[in-house]
Amino acid sequence: MARMTRLLVTGASGYVGRAVVRLATAQGFEVYGTRASPDLTWHRLDVSDRARTLELVTALAPTAVVHAAAGRHLNDWAVIADGAANVAVAAREAGARLVHISTDAVFGAGQAPYPESALPCPVNLYGAAKAAAETAVRAVSPDAVIARTSLVLGDGDSKHEQHVRELVADPGRGVLFDDALRNPVHVEDLAAALVELVSLDHEGVVHLGGADAISRYELGRLVAVRDGLDPGRVPAGSAAGLGVPYPLDTRLGGEVARRVLRTRLRGAAEFLRPGVR
Repeated sequence: MARMTRLLVTGASGYVGRAVVRLATAQGFEVYGTRASPDLTWHRLDVSDRARTLELVTALAPTAVVHAAAGRHLNDWAVIADGAANVAVAAREAGARLVHISTDAVFGAGQAPYPESALPCPVNLYGAAKAAAETAVRAVSPDAVIARTSLVLGDGDSKHEQHVRELVADPGRGVLFDDALRNPVHVEDLAAALVELVSLDHEGVVHLGGADAISRYELGRLVAVRDGLDPGRVPAGSAAGLGVPYPLDTRLGGEVARRVLRTRLRGAAEFLRPGVR
């Protein structure tokens, strides 16, 4: 859709935001971002500041917004939940299409795999904040896209891959859970799906998880093998034994994604093969 050319990416200096910026710029979008990011016009913004968020989005007048901003920590309700509401209000006032990035952490207390129609059932505060963000976005912008994703990695620079390398070097630093299932997705696949959604007429929830459902431990072993490290040094542990609420199985069904997207979301076994980035 040619009208979707002026794109604002919140959290443009983050891991996912950077990938969206790179791809959208390469595809000819006029890209603006919040926080300091290379190769685009960027703006400082704390999305928990409603007045400033409305002021900035109004001034930039984007035709679409990808909301990729994350909190300073996992329990940052003001940014995760209130910030999403502020961005949704600002996007609505600007007449901009909104693609809001959510997470499989909104699940955990129900039965996996979760279809796009599943209602949030979080088990911890982070999941509750992301579920509250979804509720706010739906209430303010019923035509928005809510894109739930999972662990994001694949290019070697993600925090997940860095953590695996740290654990292989010093297994005493922690463990990777072998009883918590996710759908890891390559950062470039996710970015491609998000940019594609900007230009589609689809609205509502879409699940953007990778094709494989595996544990963090299995994922860590794949990263180690790809990086030429000893997978036997990847330490395993149990999330069930933490003694605190933790989502053990947040596998995502992706029927809607398969129906509406051209982008193929590869599984971790494919995109973490040696020689693949």
